[in-house]
Amino acid sequence: MAKKTVKRIKHVPQRTCIGCRTVLSKRELIRIVRTEQGVLVDASGKAAGRGAYVHAMRSCWEQAIKGPINAALRIELTAEDRARLKEFMATLPAAEATGQTVQDQETNMIH
Repeated sequence: MAKKTVKRIKHVPQRTCIGCRTVLSKRELIRIVRTEQGVLVDASGKAAGRGAYVHAMRSCWEQAIKGPINAALRIELTAEDRARLKEFMATLPAAEATGQTVQDQETNMIH
């Protein structure tokens, strides 16, 4: 009798948003990377250097820039790096496409 082939479930890398501490797939988050040129947004997700991940929401970026990004990248952000990240943050939506704010989402998670 022939053996049936079993479909393998593909491994999906998981990462934690440094803004809200939510674990999601790597593809759903934006990577920030520390390079010799400074801190940059890594669109490809493959740039060399120490990286951290953040949701594509302004609220998570605001939280991350306040402090967790320094620990995640193991540096102190320079004024230039902070300005570059805030410039990118300004292009992001205020909340997810569901129309809920982060506070609403947290309240729903608790209940």
